[in-house]
Amino acid sequence: MLEKILYADSGSSTTQDMLKVLMDLPAIKKASLNILHVVPPQITTDAIATKWEEGGKSIAGILDSLQLETSQVSTMLRQGDPKDTVCQVADELNADLIIMGSRGFKRLEAILQNSVSQYVFQLTSRAMLLVKDDIYVKKIKRVMVALDKSAAADYALDLALYLLRDYSEAELILARVNPDLKPELLPLSKAEMENNPVLAPAAAKAKRMGVSHRCIVTGGKPGEQICKLTEEYNIDLLMLGSPERRPSVARSLPDLDRLLGTSLSDYIRVNANCPVLLARREGT
Repeated sequence: MLEKILYADSGSSTTQDMLKVLMDLPAIKKASLNILHVVPPQITTDAIATKWEEGGKSIAGILDSLQLETSQVSTMLRQGDPKDTVCQVADELNADLIIMGSRGFKRLEAILQNSVSQYVFQLTSRAMLLVKDDIYVKKIKRVMVALDKSAAADYALDLALYLLRDYSEAELILARVNPDLKPELLPLSKAEMENNPVLAPAAAKAKRMGVSHRCIVTGGKPGEQICKLTEEYNIDLLMLGSPERRPSVARSLPDLDRLLGTSLSDYIRVNANCPVLLARREGT
């Protein structure tokens, strides 16, 4: 399920910390790890050479930090626009997951600041793990999956179970935010949450795979409540389904309506206080 991982190096120590934490997971250890550093176009030959050297040192630092042998990982130095290059390499590799740092810009800021992570998120059809520069990365002990009735959410659940099935140190929290749930009905009992029609099948699947889990159901605005739950339960990794943003015929075109709209994925990637894995694949 996660056979090929693309780590897009931006020099962010927080993102490197996340990669180091992920390497504790048996599922990640089995995957092919590809580290990419993009050298942006420069005006002079000397400037290009300097950036190329810096890129090589950055990749070497990551390998040293993770104590990885070169035989365990593929490294790439490419020159070009980072936004386009990350998407291109992800397609070349047929990557199952892209790991990137994020400055956490809101939608309009992301456009004005020429955000690489927002651009890639906008155009790729692949799952992305976004790590904001201002968060604290911790050992993975609590993973939360936000569930609804979508195929993308089902894929997020499958990814979470894949990551945790051979990793007994973490608990999986299955979360459902029902905007139609009246405040006077809260809080629900444990039995009511476990029998929630969205969470019950997910819990049964987790039980079959031997993954420790619990169910949480609440009401309110999904984006706000999901971010609130990550704080309340001290979540180390949040996963949610994020349907592909663009039809294939329009992937080369800006999608300002989406960027400036009220996407749940956009809200959470900006406001969550933990790393966020946005699960998507072709057909979801």
